[in-house]
Amino acid sequence: METEHGHGTTPHARDRPAAPGSPRRTGPPLGRDAALPVDPDLAPAEQLRGRARARHLRRRTGAAVRSRWDILLVIAAGGALGAGARYGLGVAWPHRPGQFPWATFTVNVTGCLALGVLMVFVTDVWSASRYLRPFLGVGLLGGYTTFSTYALETRDLVAGGHQQTAGAYLLASLAAGLGAVWVGILTGRLTLSGATRLARRRANGRPPESAPPLPGTRPTRTPRRRR
Repeated sequence: METEHGHGTTPHARDRPAAPGSPRRTGPPLGRDAALPVDPDLAPAEQLRGRARARHLRRRTGAAVRSRWDILLVIAAGGALGAGARYGLGVAWPHRPGQFPWATFTVNVTGCLALGVLMVFVTDVWSASRYLRPFLGVGLLGGYTTFSTYALETRDLVAGGHQQTAGAYLLASLAAGLGAVWVGILTGRLTLSGATRLARRRANGRPPESAPPLPGTRPTRTPRRRR
């Protein structure tokens, strides 16, 4: 076979036939100038440039606002309530510069706990609702919790020379937040399981089981009726 520098060319690897049993590549060859595939959801905007792209985004945003304006109002109402609760807790529990921001830490951890419980009930208990998750999850808990204040307070601690407090606040918030979500999911599932068992006992006509006796006490017996 003749070489490229001789009287012929050597076939490129992508032009050679595939070996038996090997997966066959479909589509255009991947070269240096070959265009990579684009997500079909983003294709219209990605293919536009300049003013055409800006007009496309304005039309898309306007259509989304017109079709979901009621959801935006619900989110705004929930966000106002959540932000008000966070502000009240911050005023009631202030901290001096250099101290651990306990108010923001408590807000984020309790918000993660509530979010874990909420997701269990939203996905497993409550029927689909147009406003429930936007109001409680996006609005209320989104306004109640805060990432910007968490980042700003960490920056202020570092700038003030309190690196140890900043590191503890940074890591403790992350670990406690993840743990609170897990505890919230577990609590929601246990609550749901207990409520389901209780409903089944009531449907079958059996009274719910009594609580176990305390240590050191004798279990109470139900007196039998005399015939």
